[in-house]
Amino acid sequence: MRYGIFSDVHSNLEALTAVIDAYKKEKIDLYLCAGDIVGYAANPKECINKVDALAMATVAGNHDLASVGLFSVTRLNSLAKDAILWTREVLGYSERYFLESLKPVYQNVDLTLVHGTLNHPEDFNYMTDIYLAKETFDILNTDLCFIGHTHIPGVFIRDIKGNIEYKEEMSLNIIEGNKYIVNVGSVGQPRDRNPMAAFCIYDTEKKQVWIKRIGYNIEAAVNKIIRAGLPRFLADRLFVGR
Repeated sequence: MRYGIFSDVHSNLEALTAVIDAYKKEKIDLYLCAGDIVGYAANPKECINKVDALAMATVAGNHDLASVGLFSVTRLNSLAKDAILWTREVLGYSERYFLESLKPVYQNVDLTLVHGTLNHPEDFNYMTDIYLAKETFDILNTDLCFIGHTHIPGVFIRDIKGNIEYKEEMSLNIIEGNKYIVNVGSVGQPRDRNPMAAFCIYDTEKKQVWIKRIGYNIEAAVNKIIRAGLPRFLADRLFVGR
């Protein structure tokens, strides 16, 4: 089984389209989205519809729920809040219904999918260190967990002795007995100083995970953000990946 796993599209249609086109060359069997389809950029409806048509399962991100009133905008920074209030005005009934129906966690025999942390997923905490990773490892029922939220790709690894380390690996060989929390990065707003869209592939037969990058038409996405009247910083940051 080859999974295509992606996260944090954030209404960036150009980035999402580039990722989908890249996936078409990878013989993907099932697609999964780790949340935050909307927020920040200017094509929320189009991105929701593309993800809905593509992904077998999508879990809720904080921006997804905030855009339909299920997560308080007071917990977002001012830029994110402005974008969510704008997004609320442009979503139609079908897009709102899709976002309202999203669950916090998805699990199958191969993997677990959550936006932030597995413990209290509804709080959307950021997994930023091994101590926070341990809380998820302790309740993880599968060998692999895929997350997003920080917009920074990388992997937490817990070995058979319980030791946890973090690596910025873009290619990973799965070792029996270990457990892994893989942050797949962001499609639409990377924050690791690399402006290219990030996406992940997990091959269960080869026991390998890859995080790949693809360029896209950033200028087109930027111009849409500006024309929509969204905060200028949300446009400018796309050029530098932060």
